[in-house]
Amino acid sequence: MKNPAEILLELSMIQVAPRCLHLIADIGVADALDENPKTATELAAATGVNAMALGRILRLLAASGVFEMRGDRFAHTPASRLLRSDHPQSMRSYVRMMGLPIFWQGLEKMMHTVKTGTSTFEQISPGGAWAYLSQNPEASKLFDEAMTGKAHGQITGILANYDFKGFKTIADIGGGRGHLLQGVLNSAPQATGVLFDQPHVVKDLAANARLKLQGGDFFKDALPTADAYTIMQVIHDWSDEEAIRILSAIRRAAPSHAKLLLIEAIVPDHSDPSWIRFLDIFMMVYLTGRERTRAEFEKLLQTSGFRLDRVIDVGVGTFILESSVIPR
Repeated sequence: MKNPAEILLELSMIQVAPRCLHLIADIGVADALDENPKTATELAAATGVNAMALGRILRLLAASGVFEMRGDRFAHTPASRLLRSDHPQSMRSYVRMMGLPIFWQGLEKMMHTVKTGTSTFEQISPGGAWAYLSQNPEASKLFDEAMTGKAHGQITGILANYDFKGFKTIADIGGGRGHLLQGVLNSAPQATGVLFDQPHVVKDLAANARLKLQGGDFFKDALPTADAYTIMQVIHDWSDEEAIRILSAIRRAAPSHAKLLLIEAIVPDHSDPSWIRFLDIFMMVYLTGRERTRAEFEKLLQTSGFRLDRVIDVGVGTFILESSVIPR
C-alpha cells in the first residue's frame, strides 16, 4: 500500500502524464517507432524535437505501459501501438483532441463548475462546446477523427457480443459518420439501416440501397421507424432531462416490437481507478452530461418508456443496455 504522502504527491502532479501523452501523440513518436527499438536520440531526430526532453517524457510514459524501456532504447507496447496513425483502432486523434488548449482552459476554470454545478465551457466559448466545434473546423475535424478512432475499438466488441441478424431495419441515432451502422449492416446482410444525425454531419456521406441518411435534430425532428435503434455514447453528453427527451423521441418513433440498444460506459460499482470516472468529470466540466451507473440508466429508460432487459459487456468499460418498449 502506498504511503499517504505519496498518494497526494502523485495526484497533485498527475496532470503531467496526460500532457506528455498529448505531446507524444502530436509529434508522432509512435509513427516514428517501428518494430526495432530506438533511442530517444533517434526518435528525436525523426520527429524534430530535443532528445533529452523526449527521453525523459518517454521514461515517464513507459512507467504506465505506454512504450517500454529496453536499456537506452524504447520499444512499442500494445498501448503505444494505438498511438500510430496507421493502426486500425488508432487512438492518436482522441489523445490529441484531449490535449487541445480549450480543454485545458476548461479544467483551469473548474471552480465555476464546483460552485454552480454547471459547465465551464460557456465561460470559455459562448454557445458551449458544440457551438465551438461548429465554429472551429480544425478542432471539429480532430473531434470527428477522435470519435471515429474510439468507435472502431468499441464496434469490434459490439459485433462480437451482439447478434443483429434478427432485425430488418436498424436506425443509428446520433451515429456520426456511420461507422457503427456500417459494421452492423456488414454483420446482418438482410438488414437495411437509417443513419440519423445533424444535417451537416450526414450531408457528405454516400447513401446506398441498404443505407438511408436522415439529417435532423433529435430534440425537434421525428426519428425514423425501425426494428432496432442503436445510440452509442450520445446520452452521456446530456443531462437527465435532455437524455429523457432524446430517449422519449425514440420511444415515439419505435414500433411496439422494437429494441433499443443503448451503448454507453457504466460507472463501475468498485472504487478502483477507472477512466470512466475521469470521463465523468469531463462531461461535468464541458457539457451538461454525466457518466451513469446501471441503476441510473435503468431509471432513465423507465421514465422514457423502455424496460431494461439485459446488460452486455462489450469490453473497455462499454456496455449494451438492451431494452424493450413498454406498451402504452
